[in-house]
Amino acid sequence: MACVREGGGRAEQQDCRMAAVENCPPVVQHRESDSGPRWGPQHAGAKELAELYSPGKRLQEWISVISCFFLLSFNFCNLLLHSSLEHTAMIIVGILAGIFTADFMSGLVHWGADTWGSVELPIVGKAFIRPFREHHIDPTAITRHDFIETNGDNCLVTLIPLANMAYKFLVFSPEAIHRTYPWDCFVFALAIFVTLTNQIHKWSHTYFGLPCWVVFLQDCHIILPRKHHRIHHVSPHETYFCITTGWLNYPLEKIGFWRRLEDTIHGFTGEKPRSDDLKWAQKVK
Repeated sequence: MACVREGGGRAEQQDCRMAAVENCPPVVQHRESDSGPRWGPQHAGAKELAELYSPGKRLQEWISVISCFFLLSFNFCNLLLHSSLEHTAMIIVGILAGIFTADFMSGLVHWGADTWGSVELPIVGKAFIRPFREHHIDPTAITRHDFIETNGDNCLVTLIPLANMAYKFLVFSPEAIHRTYPWDCFVFALAIFVTLTNQIHKWSHTYFGLPCWVVFLQDCHIILPRKHHRIHHVSPHETYFCITTGWLNYPLEKIGFWRRLEDTIHGFTGEKPRSDDLKWAQKVK
Protein backbone atom coordinates (compact mmCIF):
# COMPACT_ATOMS: atom_id res chain seq x y z
CA MET A 1 0.00 0.00 0.00
CA ALA A 2 2.81 2.46 0.82
CA CYS A 3 4.64 3.89 -2.18
CA VAL A 4 7.55 5.33 -0.19
CA ARG A 5 10.73 4.88 -2.19
CA GLU A 6 13.95 3.97 -0.46
CA GLY A 7 16.08 7.03 0.10
CA GLY A 8 13.29 9.47 -0.69
CA GLY A 9 13.04 12.73 1.21
CA ARG A 10 10.51 13.17 4.00
CA ALA A 11 8.33 15.53 1.95
CA GLU A 12 8.26 12.99 -0.88
CA GLN A 13 7.40 10.22 1.57
CA GLN A 14 4.54 12.32 2.93
CA ASP A 15 3.13 12.79 -0.59
CA CYS A 16 3.31 9.04 -1.10
CA ARG A 17 1.43 8.42 2.15
CA MET A 18 -1.29 10.81 1.08
CA ALA A 19 -1.59 8.98 -2.25
CA ALA A 20 -1.79 5.67 -0.44
CA VAL A 21 -4.55 6.96 1.81
CA GLU A 22 -6.50 8.30 -1.15
CA ASN A 23 -6.46 4.87 -2.78
CA CYS A 24 -6.86 2.56 0.20
CA PRO A 25 -10.25 1.02 1.04
CA PRO A 26 -12.05 2.12 4.21
CA VAL A 27 -11.80 -1.29 5.84
CA VAL A 28 -8.41 -2.81 6.61
CA GLN A 29 -7.74 -5.72 4.29
CA HIS A 30 -5.89 -8.82 5.46
CA ARG A 31 -2.94 -9.82 3.32
CA GLU A 32 -1.86 -13.42 3.58
CA SER A 33 1.65 -14.70 3.03
CA ASP A 34 3.43 -17.97 3.64
CA SER A 35 4.16 -16.86 7.19
CA GLY A 36 0.57 -15.87 8.05
CA PRO A 37 -1.49 -12.67 8.13
CA ARG A 38 0.43 -9.42 7.82
CA TRP A 39 -2.01 -7.66 10.17
CA GLY A 40 -5.44 -8.09 11.78
CA PRO A 41 -6.83 -10.17 14.67
CA GLN A 42 -5.26 -13.40 13.32
CA HIS A 43 -1.74 -11.93 13.30
CA ALA A 44 0.42 -13.88 15.78
CA GLY A 45 1.61 -10.72 17.52
CA ALA A 46 -1.89 -9.30 17.74
CA LYS A 47 -3.23 -12.44 19.39
CA GLU A 48 -0.38 -12.55 21.90
CA LEU A 49 -0.79 -8.88 22.77
CA ALA A 50 -4.56 -9.25 23.20
CA GLU A 51 -4.01 -12.09 25.67
CA LEU A 52 -1.92 -9.78 27.89
CA TYR A 53 -5.06 -7.76 28.82
CA SER A 54 -5.45 -8.74 32.49
CA PRO A 55 -8.25 -8.65 35.13
CA GLY A 56 -6.13 -6.22 37.18
CA LYS A 57 -5.95 -3.86 34.20
CA ARG A 58 -9.72 -4.14 33.75
CA LEU A 59 -10.30 -3.20 37.41
CA GLN A 60 -8.04 -0.15 37.06
CA GLU A 61 -10.04 0.96 34.01
CA TRP A 62 -13.40 0.60 35.79
CA ILE A 63 -12.20 2.64 38.79
CA SER A 64 -10.72 5.30 36.49
CA VAL A 65 -13.88 5.69 34.38
CA ILE A 66 -16.26 5.89 37.36
CA SER A 67 -14.04 8.36 39.24
CA CYS A 68 -13.45 10.51 36.16
CA PHE A 69 -17.09 10.89 35.19
CA PHE A 70 -18.11 11.60 38.79
CA LEU A 71 -15.52 14.41 38.97
CA LEU A 72 -16.47 15.74 35.52
CA SER A 73 -20.13 15.96 36.59
CA PHE A 74 -19.30 17.61 39.92
CA ASN A 75 -16.97 20.18 38.34
CA PHE A 76 -19.33 20.97 35.48
CA CYS A 77 -22.16 21.75 37.91
CA ASN A 78 -19.86 24.04 39.90
CA LEU A 79 -18.60 25.79 36.77
CA LEU A 80 -22.21 26.55 35.84
CA LEU A 81 -22.92 27.73 39.38
CA HIS A 82 -20.00 30.19 39.36
CA SER A 83 -20.33 31.32 35.73
CA SER A 84 -20.32 35.02 34.87
CA LEU A 85 -20.90 36.93 31.63
CA GLU A 86 -17.80 39.04 32.18
CA HIS A 87 -15.68 35.93 31.62
CA THR A 88 -17.23 35.05 28.25
CA ALA A 89 -14.26 35.99 26.05
CA MET A 90 -11.72 34.32 28.34
CA ILE A 91 -13.89 31.20 28.58
CA ILE A 92 -13.89 30.85 24.77
CA VAL A 93 -10.12 31.34 24.66
CA GLY A 94 -9.68 28.83 27.49
CA ILE A 95 -11.82 26.21 25.77
CA LEU A 96 -9.94 26.57 22.46
CA ALA A 97 -6.61 26.45 24.28
CA GLY A 98 -7.78 23.30 26.06
CA ILE A 99 -8.67 21.63 22.76
CA PHE A 100 -5.33 22.51 21.14
CA THR A 101 -3.45 21.38 24.24
CA ALA A 102 -5.35 18.08 24.31
CA ASP A 103 -4.55 17.49 20.63
CA PHE A 104 -0.85 18.16 21.21
CA MET A 105 -0.77 15.96 24.32
CA SER A 106 -2.48 13.14 22.43
CA GLY A 107 0.24 13.39 19.80
CA LEU A 108 3.05 13.49 22.35
CA VAL A 109 1.77 10.44 24.25
CA HIS A 110 0.94 8.60 21.02
CA TRP A 111 4.37 9.35 19.56
CA GLY A 112 6.16 8.35 22.76
CA ALA A 113 4.34 5.03 23.16
CA ASP A 114 4.54 4.20 19.45
CA THR A 115 8.21 5.07 19.10
CA TRP A 116 9.95 4.12 22.33
CA GLY A 117 9.75 1.53 25.09
CA SER A 118 8.83 -2.12 25.11
CA VAL A 119 5.96 -4.36 26.17
CA GLU A 120 8.49 -6.07 28.46
CA LEU A 121 8.99 -2.93 30.57
CA PRO A 122 7.84 -3.39 34.21
CA ILE A 123 4.30 -2.11 34.95
CA VAL A 124 3.95 0.33 32.03
CA GLY A 125 4.83 -2.22 29.33
CA LYS A 126 1.82 -4.50 29.53
CA ALA A 127 -0.50 -1.88 30.97
CA PHE A 128 0.10 1.07 28.62
CA ILE A 129 2.50 0.25 25.76
CA ARG A 130 0.79 -3.04 24.86
CA PRO A 131 -2.35 -1.39 23.36
CA PHE A 132 -0.22 0.74 21.03
CA ARG A 133 1.65 -2.30 19.70
CA GLU A 134 -1.61 -4.19 19.22
CA HIS A 135 -3.20 -1.26 17.42
CA HIS A 136 -0.63 -1.12 14.62
CA ILE A 137 -0.93 -4.80 13.73
CA ASP A 138 -4.68 -4.99 14.39
CA PRO A 139 -6.06 -1.46 13.79
CA THR A 140 -9.67 -2.66 14.05
CA ALA A 141 -9.15 -4.15 17.54
CA ILE A 142 -10.10 -0.81 19.09
CA THR A 143 -13.52 -1.04 17.45
CA ARG A 144 -14.14 -4.28 19.37
CA HIS A 145 -13.21 -2.75 22.73
CA ASP A 146 -16.07 -1.69 24.98
CA PHE A 147 -16.37 1.76 26.55
CA ILE A 148 -14.34 0.85 29.64
CA GLU A 149 -11.37 -0.66 27.80
CA THR A 150 -11.39 2.17 25.25
CA ASN A 151 -11.42 5.04 27.73
CA GLY A 152 -10.00 3.69 31.00
CA ASP A 153 -6.42 4.93 30.60
CA ASN A 154 -7.43 8.42 29.43
CA CYS A 155 -9.79 8.75 32.37
CA LEU A 156 -6.91 7.82 34.70
CA VAL A 157 -4.77 10.66 33.29
CA THR A 158 -7.41 13.30 34.13
CA LEU A 159 -8.08 12.27 37.74
CA ILE A 160 -5.49 14.50 39.47
CA PRO A 161 -6.40 17.80 37.73
CA LEU A 162 -10.12 17.05 38.09
CA ALA A 163 -9.73 16.16 41.78
CA ASN A 164 -7.74 19.37 42.35
CA MET A 165 -10.51 21.39 40.67
CA ALA A 166 -13.15 19.70 42.83
CA TYR A 167 -11.10 20.51 45.94
CA LYS A 168 -11.02 24.19 44.94
CA PHE A 169 -14.80 24.29 44.55
CA LEU A 170 -15.25 22.67 47.98
CA VAL A 171 -12.72 24.76 49.90
CA PHE A 172 -12.03 28.08 48.15
CA SER A 173 -14.13 31.19 48.59
CA PRO A 174 -16.40 32.39 45.73
CA GLU A 175 -14.04 35.34 45.22
CA ALA A 176 -11.02 33.05 44.77
CA ILE A 177 -12.95 30.82 42.36
CA HIS A 178 -14.02 33.91 40.40
CA ARG A 179 -10.39 34.98 39.95
CA THR A 180 -9.28 31.61 38.53
CA TYR A 181 -12.48 30.83 36.62
CA PRO A 182 -11.01 31.17 33.06
CA TRP A 183 -8.14 28.87 34.04
CA ASP A 184 -10.62 26.33 35.42
CA CYS A 185 -12.50 26.43 32.11
CA PHE A 186 -9.23 25.68 30.30
CA VAL A 187 -8.47 22.75 32.61
CA PHE A 188 -12.01 21.41 32.27
CA ALA A 189 -11.97 21.62 28.45
CA LEU A 190 -8.57 19.95 28.43
CA ALA A 191 -9.84 17.18 30.72
CA ILE A 192 -12.94 16.63 28.58
CA PHE A 193 -11.00 16.26 25.35
CA VAL A 194 -8.26 14.13 26.95
CA THR A 195 -10.98 11.88 28.36
CA LEU A 196 -12.65 11.56 24.95
CA THR A 197 -9.48 11.16 22.88
CA ASN A 198 -9.52 7.38 22.69
CA GLN A 199 -13.26 7.36 21.98
CA ILE A 200 -12.64 9.82 19.13
CA HIS A 201 -9.77 7.59 18.00
CA LYS A 202 -12.09 4.58 18.05
CA TRP A 203 -14.63 6.45 15.91
CA SER A 204 -11.89 7.22 13.38
CA HIS A 205 -11.54 3.46 12.81
CA THR A 206 -15.29 2.80 12.70
CA TYR A 207 -16.79 2.89 9.21
CA PHE A 208 -20.27 1.51 9.87
CA GLY A 209 -22.99 2.37 12.36
CA LEU A 210 -21.64 5.68 13.64
CA PRO A 211 -24.25 8.19 14.85
CA CYS A 212 -24.95 10.98 12.37
CA TRP A 213 -23.66 13.63 14.79
CA VAL A 214 -20.29 11.85 15.06
CA VAL A 215 -19.96 11.70 11.26
CA PHE A 216 -20.89 15.40 11.10
CA LEU A 217 -18.18 16.32 13.61
CA GLN A 218 -15.64 14.24 11.66
CA ASP A 219 -16.64 15.79 8.35
CA CYS A 220 -16.26 19.26 9.85
CA HIS A 221 -12.88 18.22 11.34
CA ILE A 222 -14.05 19.18 14.82
CA ILE A 223 -12.90 15.71 15.90
CA LEU A 224 -10.38 13.40 14.20
CA PRO A 225 -11.68 12.42 10.72
CA ARG A 226 -11.37 8.83 9.52
CA LYS A 227 -9.55 9.64 6.28
CA HIS A 228 -7.14 11.99 8.05
CA HIS A 229 -6.11 9.33 10.59
CA ARG A 230 -5.45 6.72 7.91
CA ILE A 231 -2.27 8.65 7.03
CA HIS A 232 -0.78 7.53 10.34
CA HIS A 233 -1.53 3.88 9.60
CA VAL A 234 0.62 3.77 6.49
CA SER A 235 3.77 1.91 7.60
CA PRO A 236 6.12 2.80 9.30
CA HIS A 237 3.64 4.85 11.39
CA GLU A 238 5.96 7.84 11.81
CA THR A 239 3.65 10.80 11.27
CA TYR A 240 0.23 12.33 12.13
CA PHE A 241 0.29 11.26 15.79
CA CYS A 242 -2.31 13.75 17.12
CA ILE A 243 -5.60 11.89 17.52
CA THR A 244 -8.00 14.23 19.34
CA THR A 245 -8.86 16.70 16.58
CA GLY A 246 -5.82 16.21 14.34
CA TRP A 247 -5.57 19.99 13.91
CA LEU A 248 -1.85 20.03 14.78
CA ASN A 249 -0.77 17.13 12.56
CA TYR A 250 -0.02 19.14 9.43
CA PRO A 251 1.90 22.02 11.10
CA LEU A 252 3.93 19.63 13.28
CA GLU A 253 4.80 17.52 10.24
CA LYS A 254 5.65 20.65 8.26
CA ILE A 255 8.32 21.71 10.77
CA GLY A 256 9.59 18.14 11.25
CA PHE A 257 8.74 18.21 14.96
CA TRP A 258 8.63 14.44 15.58
CA ARG A 259 11.66 13.69 13.41
CA ARG A 260 13.73 16.28 15.26
CA LEU A 261 12.71 14.79 18.62
CA GLU A 262 13.60 11.30 17.42
CA ASP A 263 16.97 12.44 16.10
CA THR A 264 17.75 14.13 19.42
CA ILE A 265 16.82 11.08 21.51
CA HIS A 266 18.65 8.74 19.16
CA GLY A 267 21.73 10.95 19.39
CA PHE A 268 21.74 10.84 23.20
CA THR A 269 20.71 7.22 23.76
CA GLY A 270 21.49 5.33 20.57
CA GLU A 271 17.99 3.80 20.69
CA LYS A 272 16.34 3.22 17.33
CA PRO A 273 12.77 4.62 16.96
CA ARG A 274 9.95 2.05 16.63
CA SER A 275 12.23 -0.99 16.98
CA ASP A 276 9.83 -2.72 19.42
CA ASP A 277 6.87 -1.86 17.18
CA LEU A 278 8.64 -3.46 14.22
CA LYS A 279 9.45 -6.57 16.27
CA TRP A 280 5.77 -7.20 17.03
CA ALA A 281 4.74 -6.47 13.42
CA GLN A 282 7.16 -9.14 12.19
CA LYS A 283 6.06 -11.78 14.70
CA VAL A 284 4.66 -14.84 12.89
CA LYS A 285 4.25 -17.43 15.65
